[in-house]
Amino acid sequence: MNDSIEIGQAPFWLSPENIAFPPSELALDEPDGLLAIGGDLTPQWLLHAYKNGIFPWFNADDPILWWTPNPRSVLKIKNLKISRSLRKSWRDKVLSGKYKITLDTAFQSVMHNCASIPRKDQDGTWINHKMISSYLQLHLHGYAHSVEVWDGDQLIGGLYGLAIGKIFFGESMFAHKTDASKLALIAICFQLEEWGFEWIDTQVETSHLSSMGATLLARDAFEVGLRYFTRQPFPPKSWDFELDWPSVLDAFRNRHSDA
Repeated sequence: MNDSIEIGQAPFWLSPENIAFPPSELALDEPDGLLAIGGDLTPQWLLHAYKNGIFPWFNADDPILWWTPNPRSVLKIKNLKISRSLRKSWRDKVLSGKYKITLDTAFQSVMHNCASIPRKDQDGTWINHKMISSYLQLHLHGYAHSVEVWDGDQLIGGLYGLAIGKIFFGESMFAHKTDASKLALIAICFQLEEWGFEWIDTQVETSHLSSMGATLLARDAFEVGLRYFTRQPFPPKSWDFELDWPSVLDAFRNRHSDA
């Protein structure tokens, strides 16, 4: 990370002026993965954090908290699980044309929707104004991306995250109609695999993500993959287009006969 951090005991207090984190192995076991407090939420801080497997997560009235949990939740795209009911929802809603799925067409709206959804065991949201501002800058520079699910002109679901090299860091998702966030996740998996991505960092284990194939990796194994995938060439760029989902799905099926 950076030897300018004075090594002591986690959680470490970070200066906003010095973009540096202590080694991840010094993170607390309880609460799992808490590494540091403070720093800043500028795009430079966020990119440095994600490249090192660290992410911000805190309640509305908390200082900035930085995490690197062990084990780490990861969705290996080849292991994506699509239940029978989800396949039916994909056919009936997406392939039929009732729902439209786009990328990067309403990034700010997706973030605001994610921020407004109440979360279990959370008082408020970590998606504050500073976070939204920084992610918008990352979006403009081709790092942060969104998936939108539309019913007519109504935004009913979606997700956002960051792409660095060939790993996607999933940040948050929302749904105003049944399965809308899951359809967004299926869509991004289909497209990411077309581009040669293999992993989505899903950060912490949830039943929602586990049901779709996310599994747990030891932190050291995650960091080995992280170093490899972030170094793969995939220049930052806008993903602003509507996908031809039947052809993307056919390509996915050709590689995964059970999809």
